[in-house]
Amino acid sequence: MNRQMLKYPTTRRTEAREHWAGITFADPYRWLEGSSEEVRRWQREQAQLASNQVRGWPHFDALKRSVARFHVAPQLTLPRYAGGLWFRVGEPHGAAPAKVIVANSATGAGRVLFDPTMESPQSPPIVSWFVPSPDGGTLALGVCGDGSENNTIRLIEVATGRSLPAPAQVLMDSWLGGVYWLADSSGFFYTALCGSTSDFRQAVYLHRLDAMPRNVPEEIPFPKDSREYRGAMISPCGRWAVAMHRILAPIPIAIRDLRDPSSSWRPFITDITEKVAGHVINDAYVGVTTLNAPRGRVVRIPLDSPTPDDPATWQEIIPESPAVLRNVTVIGQQLYVTELLDTYARVRMFRPDGSFVGEVPLPGRGAVAEMPFPLMEHFAKRPSEAFVFAFSSLTESWGIYSHRPGDACTETLIPSDVRIEHAVVEDRWAHSVRGVRVPYHVVRRADVDMSRPQPTLLFAYGSGGAAVNPQFPGAMAAFVAAGGIFVHAHPRGGGELGLEWWHGGVLKNRQNSYADMYAVAEDLIARGVTNPKCLALTGRSAGGLMVGVAVTQRPDLWRVAIPQVPVLDVIGGAREPYLGYVASLEFGDFDDPEDVRRMGTFSPYHLVRDGVEYPAVYIDAGDTDPRCPAWHARKFAARLQEAQAGSAPILLHVWQNSGHGWATSKDVQIEEYTEWLAFAMRELGMKPQAVACEVSEWITGCR
Repeated sequence: MNRQMLKYPTTRRTEAREHWAGITFADPYRWLEGSSEEVRRWQREQAQLASNQVRGWPHFDALKRSVARFHVAPQLTLPRYAGGLWFRVGEPHGAAPAKVIVANSATGAGRVLFDPTMESPQSPPIVSWFVPSPDGGTLALGVCGDGSENNTIRLIEVATGRSLPAPAQVLMDSWLGGVYWLADSSGFFYTALCGSTSDFRQAVYLHRLDAMPRNVPEEIPFPKDSREYRGAMISPCGRWAVAMHRILAPIPIAIRDLRDPSSSWRPFITDITEKVAGHVINDAYVGVTTLNAPRGRVVRIPLDSPTPDDPATWQEIIPESPAVLRNVTVIGQQLYVTELLDTYARVRMFRPDGSFVGEVPLPGRGAVAEMPFPLMEHFAKRPSEAFVFAFSSLTESWGIYSHRPGDACTETLIPSDVRIEHAVVEDRWAHSVRGVRVPYHVVRRADVDMSRPQPTLLFAYGSGGAAVNPQFPGAMAAFVAAGGIFVHAHPRGGGELGLEWWHGGVLKNRQNSYADMYAVAEDLIARGVTNPKCLALTGRSAGGLMVGVAVTQRPDLWRVAIPQVPVLDVIGGAREPYLGYVASLEFGDFDDPEDVRRMGTFSPYHLVRDGVEYPAVYIDAGDTDPRCPAWHARKFAARLQEAQAGSAPILLHVWQNSGHGWATSKDVQIEEYTEWLAFAMRELGMKPQAVACEVSEWITGCR
């Protein structure tokens, strides 16, 4: 990229201040949090500058074709079987939105039940989720029209395709799978916002098909004023409703006997701080807990227990092991337990008494798709006659597979269709502070010359106990196809190595997560894989925060940095209901001066210093993002552009009608990934074509 100093849009500076617990922080670009015409004009000018810079690269179109080839959903939406029919989301072609299809088989041609273009031809919405009723007679689905993830329910009569009356409330997102049907298909529970979309307060509702929608929440004994996620699900037998609370450490807070119309919700587990996430089986709740087992164990808790909060009354049926136990799925009378061994997936089968049955033969060494946080995964597991799962590896895209109890083999429902040709994967460990070993994976083409430093793209998340497992890198595979090296790291704060790994990177231990990332980078450099002139770093959401911290704490370590949909003002973010909720779980207490000072040490916006040579930075954000609002990206870009002492560009692109990624259309995502990858590859002197004669040109920018 042209290293001449860019002419950035004019950005005024103010004397605004931020105050928390008696601690004051300068906030010169506070005005960029607004939505005035001045802010919108400034944002458009920044986006135009960014696009002009990267789209002028002569290889942009070739890279876009490569990105389009490799870009697949982070994890496929599993087809659902109900009432003798299969329901699935059809893969969109080009800019066309995905449609919901019903067929007689998982991959059959079938017929279209919902076409987003019929609802809005000019700006079709995204299908956020879909759930057929158990009898296959009614399809519930959620649609989002602006990329924000906020969605509303549609109900369709499967036999005729006609629309049915549906609740009008707005759902925060698709994280709880939309709705949870009653066993007789007469209605469903759902979780929706009970205030404004910015307030982030949710409640559980029950809708019955034979009645007009009601806006009356269920009287469930959730803690008063809690902003935690909550939802209600149904036991496989259909008798019990279970109310779940907390997204990171979910518990079955209340249960209700649906067989008795006069029954009410009664408290179940209310005082346990660790997770207890599972399902009702017969007369007991069977779930995964991290209580007294950092890597997880499966316990049985009788529904009629007078003291369900007393762990001494629980029966352990699968003990803790070296594997990290992620979740349990009930299939018939068997428990399918998904685990991680050194970050790689394993699925084992047990009887309800804990006796071992066997291991599910997975397609290879990689990842079984799971939702990022425990409560989300819990709601994704619905009653089924087979264990249907998505699987991918670091070199091969997602396929969908099925395994039935008693079968020796796994059935392929939808095969993987994209792979990185001639690629190899190497598993390594770096040594972080106090000798902690941090796992990471190196993905490269087999013909890359490893005798000298190569362009390298480092990716990580490290937050919320989420296990971001070794899975297909999607559009980032274009970087590998061009001869670059992709590195997938697992810093503390994530859940890949269990509860202690998560707790080792949150609150007072937050800096450990960033130290682990630096350890991986330094290990790559020490091994001669790359060097600071060849090294790029990226991450999304909390991973975007990690990139911002790395840019400001260790600017010497990177050539390029791409924070995607990031949090970058940790201090100011506490004013947002959602980010304030996240901060209380992951960052600290904003009423505690010591915590506030500590959070200031990893708030990138406040860490920028004048006169520092920062690496090249491209900040990618969405204008309708409800989780990490675009003003984080705007403020950080303005401060970096002001402070930059070197010639490396600082670019910002906030995309219109784009959010955190869960509800952004595929065509927009392809444009986004192509722009920031073009930025990184141009800075590193790469070309998108993976042709042997170009090997000497791959590292032009690294010399």
